[in-house]
Amino acid sequence: MSYTDAEIAALVRDDSVHKAVYTDPAIFDLEMQRIYGRAWIYVGHESQVPQPGDTHTTRIGDQDVILVRGADQQVNVLYNRCPHKGAKLLADGDANVGKFFRCPYHAWTYKLDGQHLAAPLRNAFEGTCFDPKNPEFSMRKLARVENYRGFVFASQSAEGPDLKAFLGGVISSIDNLCDRSPVGEVEVAGGVFKVWQPSNWKVFYENLHDTMHARVTHESSFTAARDQAASMGHMPLELHIMDGNGEPYAFWEKLDLRAYDNGHGYMEGIFDPGAADKDPVTRSHFESLEAAYGAERAREILGMNRHNTIIYGSGSPHTVFQQFRVIRPVAVDRTQVEIQTFRLKGAPPALFKRALVYANLINSPASNVMPDDVEVYGRCQEGNLTEGGDWVSMHRYHGTDRALADGMVSTNGTSELPMRNQFKAWKHFMTAPTVSTANPTPEAAHAA
Repeated sequence: MSYTDAEIAALVRDDSVHKAVYTDPAIFDLEMQRIYGRAWIYVGHESQVPQPGDTHTTRIGDQDVILVRGADQQVNVLYNRCPHKGAKLLADGDANVGKFFRCPYHAWTYKLDGQHLAAPLRNAFEGTCFDPKNPEFSMRKLARVENYRGFVFASQSAEGPDLKAFLGGVISSIDNLCDRSPVGEVEVAGGVFKVWQPSNWKVFYENLHDTMHARVTHESSFTAARDQAASMGHMPLELHIMDGNGEPYAFWEKLDLRAYDNGHGYMEGIFDPGAADKDPVTRSHFESLEAAYGAERAREILGMNRHNTIIYGSGSPHTVFQQFRVIRPVAVDRTQVEIQTFRLKGAPPALFKRALVYANLINSPASNVMPDDVEVYGRCQEGNLTEGGDWVSMHRYHGTDRALADGMVSTNGTSELPMRNQFKAWKHFMTAPTVSTANPTPEAAHAA
């Protein structure tokens, strides 16, 4: 089925959305063009390619791309395609290709910035239009690439706002993650979890700030944690992390939910100023920051108690536990979530250990928590394929959101403001006029 812009717009109401946005493959295909083909999308962290020739393969929407460190130390993002026969140049995963790319099919080679380097038996091209200086014969770069404090984003569109303008207020979450390091730098470490979910990619974004689901969906895990703690006579960190989902509704209602343009936002709670006195890990962290920045600035950094920041289209940084859940759409009913854990350079080693504990308990495919979410996401996908109704509700506290100079804030922490904000952005992307890209058409490339 094809959709006009008016038909797409009609799928989104102020307080609900049509189930087709989750189930129709034609909608998914348009999303790959109009959202992932236009927005700034997180590709990876520069620490994943520390040396020249280091590569990290990933995806932007339905496009295979390569993050690579060039000979000049700059980080490039290239489409994973050899321009000779179109072969996927690199297999999935991380590697070091040395001083140049070499296609496994016919041994055409390319510099680390994608420029054509050589082709075997070049005399066979004499008298043809083959020209190594023609961009048609080089690997294609993405239209725009920006590196913000080590986090590399790319856009397939040559037009649109720059990265900072696109991120708006949530750029402060990236800043806070980096500032939690005494030297202001982080690195991906400890391995990466990958979780497959039988559901549409947008469901995960909605759930990140769905404060009403925690007590229900995760009842088995927080109940088990409490039972175990009772038998032990105390609650260690591992059980405390799982117990958090069992907070009463009054706790969730007090959270602040912030919403910004382009579907971004974050959830923020009140930081306990006495945490450093109660927890030796937090105390040592504070002391390392105090030595680097001074006590006042250290308190400001740790006082930003954000959970599940949403960078729409990319995923969710979690500053407190040093991770980025990268959300990759694969099909209308299939999504891969990649959980990257970060080490805070110069920080006490116990902090990284705590981050790994959190990742294993909450994000691992074998955890007691993540499978709860995966199960209900799949049920949403299956339920929306039935004839039991057409609209998905987003009514909670609709009409009560407060406008701020740079976005919106909820009047109650259980509001569905984040979901409404995401679909406002979705509607904008999906109906906005087509923009040009820096990628030349075959005709333009041939004439270059």
